[in-house]
Amino acid sequence: MKQTIRRLPDSELSLMQIIWRREPPVTRTDIEEALGPEQSLAPTTILTFLTRLCDKGFLNAERRGKVNYYTPLITEKAYLAQASRGVLDQLFGGSVAALATSLVDAGVSRQELEELRRMLEEGQL
Repeated sequence: MKQTIRRLPDSELSLMQIIWRREPPVTRTDIEEALGPEQSLAPTTILTFLTRLCDKGFLNAERRGKVNYYTPLITEKAYLAQASRGVLDQLFGGSVAALATSLVDAGVSRQELEELRRMLEEGQL
């Protein structure tokens, strides 16, 4: 049976993207540094998001002394696959042709479409 992965709010997704791109485990301080001053969040806000992600099954927290270390339980690839399928089903009624038409209408370049075609032909997708 395939696991259903919940769609994350943007704020939690941005933290998961940081975590997926770093070598696990990750601390709150690591996340603060990755956010930088232009995206800064209060430490308590980050901790709230991390707690929610643990509760939702996205992260495991391991306490070492006074610091929690977070490890992803769901891969970015698995999350993106499920989210993409959800978009396809919800916005395009499951129709890949409707999605492709929308991409063309949105201005996807011929080069990008050729790359997609090549990937399909080579079995990379």
